[in-house]
Amino acid sequence: MIFSSMIFLWVFLPTTLIIYYLLNIIIINKKVCIAIKNIFLLIASLLFYAWGNLYFFIIMLYCIVINYTGGLIISIIDSKKKKTRSFILFLIIFLNILMLFLFKYFNMTIMIIEQVIANNNLKDVFLNIFSMKRTGSLRIIEIALPIGISFFTFQAMSYVIDVYYKKAKAQKYISDFGLYVALFPQLIAGPIVRYADIARQINNRVESTDKFSKGIKRFCYGLGKKVILANTFALIVDNIYKYDLNNIGRIIAIMFTVSYMLQIYYDFSGYSDMAIGIGLMFGFEFKENFDYPYTSFSITEFWRRWHISLSNWFKEYIYIPLGGNRKGIIRTCLNLLIVFFLTGIWHGANFTFIIWGMIYGVIIVVEKLFLYKILQWNKIKIINLAYVIFVVSMLFILFRCDTVFDAIAIYKQFFIIDSKYSFMSLMSMKYILALVFGILFTGIFQRIFIKIYKRINKLTIVNMIDSLIQFSILAYSVLCIVDGTYNPFIYFQF
Repeated sequence: MIFSSMIFLWVFLPTTLIIYYLLNIIIINKKVCIAIKNIFLLIASLLFYAWGNLYFFIIMLYCIVINYTGGLIISIIDSKKKKTRSFILFLIIFLNILMLFLFKYFNMTIMIIEQVIANNNLKDVFLNIFSMKRTGSLRIIEIALPIGISFFTFQAMSYVIDVYYKKAKAQKYISDFGLYVALFPQLIAGPIVRYADIARQINNRVESTDKFSKGIKRFCYGLGKKVILANTFALIVDNIYKYDLNNIGRIIAIMFTVSYMLQIYYDFSGYSDMAIGIGLMFGFEFKENFDYPYTSFSITEFWRRWHISLSNWFKEYIYIPLGGNRKGIIRTCLNLLIVFFLTGIWHGANFTFIIWGMIYGVIIVVEKLFLYKILQWNKIKIINLAYVIFVVSMLFILFRCDTVFDAIAIYKQFFIIDSKYSFMSLMSMKYILALVFGILFTGIFQRIFIKIYKRINKLTIVNMIDSLIQFSILAYSVLCIVDGTYNPFIYFQF
């Protein structure tokens, strides 16, 4: 089930909200009420995740049980028994990684083994591996990838690690811990929520009309970003990808690049907005996941603004434990390369993601060594912005393509004028308008008018206009969904 579906918008979400708030009226005792509401939300979240595939439910239960048990055991073991506590932590992390490997990286591993067995020529082995081709010689079927498995696994692991380092207290009740892991607003696409940030909210959150109205506003804007903008760009990107990539020419290659860059931003940030909005409707406050990343003046800054919860997770649980920047410049650079290598692997079992992550790692290291200081010194910030947009857009080509060779084919097209296809066949008024508004709302408009909006947003007329815009976005988004608008979601695969 996805947020931008009719079953969610008209059945699941309103039903869940109605029952949730009816419990406030039916149950007078606050402690009993919050406990029952938590159990209800857990059941609703498990139903949301298991929708359409029952085995997803089993995977979720596995994740909840092993991490809850691990956190509980670590919390009751004497602090002096460091080896025992460390062993339990290692075991729980291993079981989480094993689950990720089986469902996310098993197919790729089998593909590599098949190619090594099938080919005597090392060159052919590498060519076929980078093409992600399976021979089927081992007769092992592919394992289906559960949606959002990387998100909730990382979230659950962070809890156990925080308990180990005594940054968080172990949760006594498995139902409350299960709610933390499975809470449906942020379950399948983040943001990745740390237990320490949400522990108090599980049993002491405050619901209010102000939060609810803010939640509706955030959800409407997020839905619009996903359905009206991201889906429009997705149709162009996916249609181009069906072409012979060796003959698309420069103009269509640029269309592909710009459209995908906008698609992935509005797809993912829109979903994060919807998650934050739904959370507010139920009284939960999640941290921001995007902060206008396309207005960054360095790649280092870009990663502080893009997928913030994932960047913070890797910083907190990988970069700092490795030594961070405390052990000299060489060690710092190595730690950064490790972090971005793992970031690439996190995104998927494909060499495109691994190379994508490693290139970012190299660029971040170069900025760390000298380039960041030059970028800060530079007064003509449009040059910095152009540098960031160029790097990010070029690397997103690699991120989008199914194979390294497809990405290379598109890169070559930037040097070729002629095309086998007409770019006009891809153009439409809807796409042109989406392009204009898509570029405008990546942060350019917000950065200019945010201070003005903060001054006038309490005025009645402004609130009325704001509400009208929200309603219009919601209505048009629903019409698009009803009309069967192309509605993929990029981060389901992660």
